[in-house]
Amino acid sequence: MRADGVARRRFVIALGGNAILPVGKRGTFAEQVAVTQQTMDQVARLAAAGHEVVMSHGNGPVVGNIVLRGDAGEQLHGIPAMPMFVCGADSQGGLGFLIQQSLQNSLRKAGIDRPVATVVTQVRVDSADPAFARPTKPIGPFYDERQARLLEVENGWTVVQDAGRGWRRVVPSPKPLEVVEWPAIRALLEAGVLVIAVGGGGIPVVREADGQLRGVDAVIDKDRASDLLGRLVEADTLMIVTQIDKVFVRYGKPDAEALDVLPASRARALLAAGEFPAGSMGPKIESALGFLAHGGREVIITEPGSLLAAVSGTAGTRIVPDPA
Repeated sequence: MRADGVARRRFVIALGGNAILPVGKRGTFAEQVAVTQQTMDQVARLAAAGHEVVMSHGNGPVVGNIVLRGDAGEQLHGIPAMPMFVCGADSQGGLGFLIQQSLQNSLRKAGIDRPVATVVTQVRVDSADPAFARPTKPIGPFYDERQARLLEVENGWTVVQDAGRGWRRVVPSPKPLEVVEWPAIRALLEAGVLVIAVGGGGIPVVREADGQLRGVDAVIDKDRASDLLGRLVEADTLMIVTQIDKVFVRYGKPDAEALDVLPASRARALLAAGEFPAGSMGPKIESALGFLAHGGREVIITEPGSLLAAVSGTAGTRIVPDPA
């Protein structure tokens, strides 16, 4: 409880790509800065209200592009390409820097003195996870079907059509089991630091029989990793920032229904009925239900521009525990 009587909340905010990367543009650094700054201006206002915040972010397009740069560097200049998990670490550093600096600038403009830190975060997975045999996570750019099929043959990729937008490479997306650095993240939060962590879902690692950690090639779903981190740091609210302002039933159909409040039991029933596809809203609803089942107060799903309005209850969808 703050001195003015307003309850301090601990947020985990999972930033989707459109909170960082501009939709429909090339994605230059200047474009990314402009989009990220708008999002961080809102996060700064949460900080000004005394709330504790840890942010995560996706990296699906970015890590794929880093892999392609590495492949091109090897072919053109003989520079050894790095494993995908190292590319994931690179994306954490680059996007973490972008978010961190944007938030620092937003705080400075608002006259707020709060430190910001990015934690390069490892997330443990199971080497026997069935996901390694069934790649599902899209990364990298979109291709037409002919390009995708050629790359599939040339590089041994798995490619799929992604929500009608084109064809993309897909990689394994195993379930997150442990956020290795979570004690450090929690300590930073309790010291008043605004934290960026589990970027891109975290760097996937497995633990060997002797306890040593080893990186593995995969991309973990950032919403699932954010749910797990929220449980570990005992967050009150998980906020999932995505491309739509609310969760819909019958999305895209003439009788689509926007949901302001979604009780956990109805969310579970709709998920079981196939209302939320695995490639879009499904992992977000699963993550929301997991967070609430482990003591979370609420989950908010909204678009970047509505972040603050959703916190106040005037935008977005709130997924809440069932009444006792």
